[in-house]
Amino acid sequence: MVVIGLGRFGAAVAESLVNLGQEVLAIDEDAELVERWADELTHVVQADTTDDEALRQLGVAHFDRAVVAIGSDIEASVLTVLALAEAGVPDIWAKAITRKHGQILERVGAHHVVYPERSMGERVAHMLTGGMIDYIEFDDAFSIARAHAPAETWDKTLAESALRSRHGVTIVGTKRLGEDFTYARPETRVERHDQLIVSGPTDKVERFCTLR
Repeated sequence: MVVIGLGRFGAAVAESLVNLGQEVLAIDEDAELVERWADELTHVVQADTTDDEALRQLGVAHFDRAVVAIGSDIEASVLTVLALAEAGVPDIWAKAITRKHGQILERVGAHHVVYPERSMGERVAHMLTGGMIDYIEFDDAFSIARAHAPAETWDKTLAESALRSRHGVTIVGTKRLGEDFTYARPETRVERHDQLIVSGPTDKVERFCTLR
């Protein structure tokens, strides 16, 4: 995989990919960033990724996926995505800092656009206001949250609580203090200090997680 841009987001993506056993070619125009990550990532190269010839020499057309993690320099971000698309990279992911930026990236060839700051802001807001411990929302109005078990579930099995019919959510897993997460089953018994992994339509998950 190719990761272009070694700021906080790009470096985190590249490092995580390496930890997952992936071969990563990381590229940045900043010599200091290249030197900083040279010993941590598989391959680190200094190059101007808006230059079609530079990308050709690096062989990016032979990679299956590319991540464009350039955020602050919108022109460089757009030109890099365009260069990757013209090189024939089949799966391009790009970071956007605004919705308009994201729309432009899609038009010039990005297959997936991510908004890390906005996504994290929404996640923290839900955690602050909704009684959630963790929260992920997907594009199709579907969410997964981690929340404390509400009182109506205490000392009952999930079958007895009937949360799907009463609240329209599904309990995927449970966690008891000092124990690992376990997959939820109808016979799973919930106690007062348990945590639940809840999935379902976003509005229903949000309402469920406000229960006490």
